[in-house]
Amino acid sequence: MPNWGGGAKCGACEKTVYHAEEIQCNGRSFHKSCFLCMACRKALDSTTVAAHESEIYCKTCYGRKYGPKGVGFGQGAGCLSTDTGDHLGLNLQQGSPKPARPSTPTNTSKFAKKMVDVDKCPRCGKSVYAAEKIMGGGKPWHKTCFRCAICGKSLESTNVTDKDGELYCKVCYAKNFGPKGIGFGGLTQVEKKECE
Repeated sequence: MPNWGGGAKCGACEKTVYHAEEIQCNGRSFHKSCFLCMACRKALDSTTVAAHESEIYCKTCYGRKYGPKGVGFGQGAGCLSTDTGDHLGLNLQQGSPKPARPSTPTNTSKFAKKMVDVDKCPRCGKSVYAAEKIMGGGKPWHKTCFRCAICGKSLESTNVTDKDGELYCKVCYAKNFGPKGIGFGGLTQVEKKECE
């Protein structure tokens, strides 16, 4: 059916929205006066809106309705939120009440998950954190461990080669794993100085 009204329909009131008063969110058009949080009716803008399917919320109400729940997921640092959102019609207490806490402690905080997923350095076996990580041979290395396995020279992306999970400078790699025979594998005086 053609849209004879001259503009898109408002996602909130279903009336025609003309270009001068249009706000778009998730491919839907709204009047400026209809662009309100569906829970608390607070006016929204592009920085405060959070959309869920065809519903729009302020970030606070969206977090209360769809965000993580439980101890430690408050609204600010060091805060325990006991707000259920009932006064906003959010009905956050869905389903049966929460079961009792397990007798064995389970730590599912973001910090604990990151600690489990930390990469290990192939050279020293210790954890490699983002601030000290260098990738080489498809593996994470500490900056201090990113050295040639034979001569100990510090490596960079321009002079690193890898073989069987170990890192080598190009000179040591050519000397130990390169072609052998007359005219191959012999180091020039410049390469000998570079390797030392």
